[in-house]
Amino acid sequence: MPRIPGLYTTRPIGGRAAYGARLRRPAAAGVALLVAVGAAGWVIPRVVEADVSLAVGSEVTLIGHGNGHGRGMGQWGAFGYAKQGWTSTQILSHYYGGTTAGKVDNVDVSVILTGESSVNVFADAGMKVGDVAVAPGQAVSLSGSTATISAGCGGGVLQSVELPRPLVSPITPGPGRPDPELLKMCGSNQTFRGSLGFDGGRVINVVPLDDYVKGVVPKESIVTWADEGGAEALKAQAVAARTYALASMDISKPIDDTQNSQVYGGYDAEDPRSNAAVDATAGVILLKDGKAAFTEFSSSTGGATDGRDFPAVIDDGDAISPHHDWTASVSSSSIAAQFGVGSLTGFEVIEAYGVGAENGRAATVRISGTGGSVDVPAQEVRTRLQLKSSYFSVQGQPNPPAIIAPPSGVGAATAAPEAIAIPGIPAVPGTPEGSGAEELTNSLLALAEAAIGTKFTELGGSAGLLGSAIGPVITTVTGAGAAQQFQNGTVFFSPETGAHALAGAALLDYILKGGETVLGFPLEDLIAPTSAP
Repeated sequence: MPRIPGLYTTRPIGGRAAYGARLRRPAAAGVALLVAVGAAGWVIPRVVEADVSLAVGSEVTLIGHGNGHGRGMGQWGAFGYAKQGWTSTQILSHYYGGTTAGKVDNVDVSVILTGESSVNVFADAGMKVGDVAVAPGQAVSLSGSTATISAGCGGGVLQSVELPRPLVSPITPGPGRPDPELLKMCGSNQTFRGSLGFDGGRVINVVPLDDYVKGVVPKESIVTWADEGGAEALKAQAVAARTYALASMDISKPIDDTQNSQVYGGYDAEDPRSNAAVDATAGVILLKDGKAAFTEFSSSTGGATDGRDFPAVIDDGDAISPHHDWTASVSSSSIAAQFGVGSLTGFEVIEAYGVGAENGRAATVRISGTGGSVDVPAQEVRTRLQLKSSYFSVQGQPNPPAIIAPPSGVGAATAAPEAIAIPGIPAVPGTPEGSGAEELTNSLLALAEAAIGTKFTELGGSAGLLGSAIGPVITTVTGAGAAQQFQNGTVFFSPETGAHALAGAALLDYILKGGETVLGFPLEDLIAPTSAP
């Protein structure tokens, strides 16, 4: 395949020459790269050079993780944590940092039923239209503000009633009504709790909040998780769904039965296992700043959340997700056409959040072509290219993205069920919420720990190229970044360059030439060849 000329470009970093080099790999895993032996000196091992050359052609290959927007709770991750013994409260605390629990009354929710165009219903126990009781066996159809009562579905007209609000209601109002009182659509027998009617020409189901959530949880989660140790995940889903509905109402966001809001299937979708989860959490919501939090959720985070309304967190529970890892190849012509840049000459992630593997979720993508260049939010790229998520990197991209803080900062990397998420760090590196240097240092170190931890994992952990850590993550001399020393090398981090490992002669060369104060921070992992025995 022909290679796209100039597909990758090098960006200058922060007014100072950044230290970059081509990636070399050792001949075999486990080779000592650089060993610091007290003050005795450096041991330089032999390393075989193997240049990595890019061969990007008519397709761009993306290495991705997760499925969905990644904001808030990951449903597969919640299941994974539940199987580890976490409670629904611990799951919710992890994903929705900065919230507190609250309790609400069973208010009514008005749900637009997108698949319905008419209201023609019956109920085994009878119904009500306005103040008029409808006997068992009779049916009601609505047209405008008129309710027509008939002798069953398709039967003769018995009575017409003018209504101030076109709505057919159960014979007895309230949540949790028995099956005979539920309204059924003539013809399909599709069944709904609450009332059915029209609002602005659209069919609506006006239903008590917890009854609504009973129709959501089995459509948004997998009820069989309850049989596999995941009952707490269903409880967490119930709280998130209930809270999301109230938050939507607070901002006058229309609620329908699709993923534009939450998928809702009415009574027919209900399952005893998900109903038990709703009942066990009845009325419980999450509050943020005294209001219902906007508790978005998605199928699979891929290992790290997006961090929009809540601090971004590592999602180890997502490891069981079938969407945890994926790849996608997108044609250059498709990319160019979607973004109007002429013939494609460049596609690279230029900013990422640094939380999770491979520099974390993409934040901004630069798309270049013969007709110009555009910087596009990764979520928009995901939508236009129909990708599973915005958590992706470009295969073969030599220049790492700049690491920036997620909009709501980074939450605690919860390692045990009893650990609770903490408020996020400042949203923009170098712009602390407070006025002291301590807040800035904590922000930088939090980002560095996440990014360096990811790099350590990528290189095989303590059994891999770096070996075990022999010191904590500390700020570097200039205060512009951080570093951590390992048995066989050092990982350097700055918000602009991300985390990169230096080892062997490359590390020694970097140190002898003045390190970050002279060379800036490394742009690539570097294991330099040497002729030493």
